[in-house]
Amino acid sequence: MKRWRLIVGLLLSCVLLGSAACNSFGGEEEAPDRLTEVARGDLTITVSGSGNIEVSQDLELTSGVGGRIEEILVEEGTLVSEGEVLVRLETDTLQLALTQAEVTNTQAEVTVVEAEVALAQAEVALAQAGVVVTQAEINLKNAEIGLEQTIITSTLSDIKVAQAEVDVVRRDLDAALSTLSAYDTGTPGYEENQKRVILAEARLNTAEDALDAMLLGTDTKNVAVKKQQVEIAEQSLEVARQALESTGRALVPARLAPEVAGQALEFAGQSLEQARRQLDKATIIAPFDGAVARIHVDVGDTVLASTPIAYLIVPVRMELKLDVDEVDVAELKLGQSAFIEVDALPDLALEGTLSYISLLPREQGGVIVFEAKITFDVTEGSGLRSGMSANADIVIDERSNVLLVPARAVKRDGNGNTVVNVSLGEQSETRTVVTGISDGFHTEILEGLKKGETILER
Repeated sequence: MKRWRLIVGLLLSCVLLGSAACNSFGGEEEAPDRLTEVARGDLTITVSGSGNIEVSQDLELTSGVGGRIEEILVEEGTLVSEGEVLVRLETDTLQLALTQAEVTNTQAEVTVVEAEVALAQAEVALAQAGVVVTQAEINLKNAEIGLEQTIITSTLSDIKVAQAEVDVVRRDLDAALSTLSAYDTGTPGYEENQKRVILAEARLNTAEDALDAMLLGTDTKNVAVKKQQVEIAEQSLEVARQALESTGRALVPARLAPEVAGQALEFAGQSLEQARRQLDKATIIAPFDGAVARIHVDVGDTVLASTPIAYLIVPVRMELKLDVDEVDVAELKLGQSAFIEVDALPDLALEGTLSYISLLPREQGGVIVFEAKITFDVTEGSGLRSGMSANADIVIDERSNVLLVPARAVKRDGNGNTVVNVSLGEQSETRTVVTGISDGFHTEILEGLKKGETILER
C-alpha cells in the first residue's frame, strides 16, 4: 500500500482566523472555515511493503568431485577473499589420472607428428614416381622419334643403292644380250654369251627383288635396333606407371593418418583438460569476497561430487524481499531509492535501491501481489541478520521547496476546473490553480497561488 512522507522546509502556518458564530436566538453553532497560509515544503510519495531480510549474494560450495576431506583451512564466520583456499580433498588418485592423461596426450602428439612425416614422405615418393613416369614418357617418345628417323633415313639410302644396283645389272644384261645377238645358235661363243645373259638376268632378278622388298618396308638392322629400343622404353613406362599407381594408393591412408591422429590428439587433450579440472575441483576456493556462514564437513569425511562443503555469503550487502500490491506495482521503477525499517532493530536506519520487480504475480491472502527486492549495504556490527522482518518505503516521486496546500482545500468547480478558495480579508474568491503531485494530505501547487496567501479549507 502507499505511504506518504512530508518534509516541510518551512513549517506550514495554519492560522485559525474564524471563530464559532452563535445566532442571537441561541441556535446551533456553525462549523468554522479553517484558514491556511500557503507555504513551501518538500513532498515525498512512497509505496510501502514488508518482507524479510536476506543476503544478496550467497553460494553453496561443492567440490564437483568425490573424495576424502584432507584439510579445512577456515572456520565458520571467517571473512575470506576471492580465490582463497577453503577446503582441500585428497588428490593422489586425481594426480595419477592427470599424469596418465598427460602421457596419453604426449603419445598422441608424437603420433600426429609421425603421421605428418609419413604423409610428407609419401607425397615426396609420389612426386618422384611422377618424375620417373615423365622421364619414361620422354624416353619412349625419343625412341619412337629415333625409330621413325632410322626408318626414313635407312630406307631412302638402301633404296637408292638397290636402284643403282638394278640399273647396273640391267645395263650388264643389255650388254650381254647385245653381244649374244651377234652369234648364231651353235656357233662358237654363242653358248658362253648365252650363259652371261642368263647370269645377268638372275642378277637383275635379285636386284629387283631387293629393291621391291625395300619399297615394301622390309626392316634393316638399324630399324630393328630402334624398334627394340622403343619396346624397352614402352616396358619402362609401364613399370613407372605401375609404380606411380602403387605410390598413389599408398598415399590415401597416409593422408587419412594425420586426420585420425589429430582426432585422437583432440580426444586426449579433452581427457587431459578434464583430468586437470577434476584435480582443480579437489581444492575448494572462494569465488568472491565474503564470509563462511557454514562448514558442512569435517576432516576425514568422504564426500560425493554433489555434497555441500561450505556455505559462503556476502555479509556487507543484503536485500529485502517484499510484496507490493498490484495497485502500486505499476509506479515502481528499478533504481528507485527506499527507506527500510527493521522490526527487531528500530534504531537502525537503512537506505537501499530497488533492484528487482517480478513480472509474474502471485496471490497472497486473496490479494494479488508482486515480489520486489531492495538491495542495500550493511555496516559491520549493525546486528542485522538474514531472516529478520522489515518494512520499506520506496520513493516513487518527490518534490523539494514547492508550494503546498492541504489536499482537502483543493476542489473541482462545476466546469471541472481545479480550484481553491482564497481569503481576501472579509471576502474570498474562487481561484483556478494547476496542481502537481499529492500524497492525499498535501498537494503541490504549480500555478495560481503564491507563498503567503491564505486559503480556506471547507
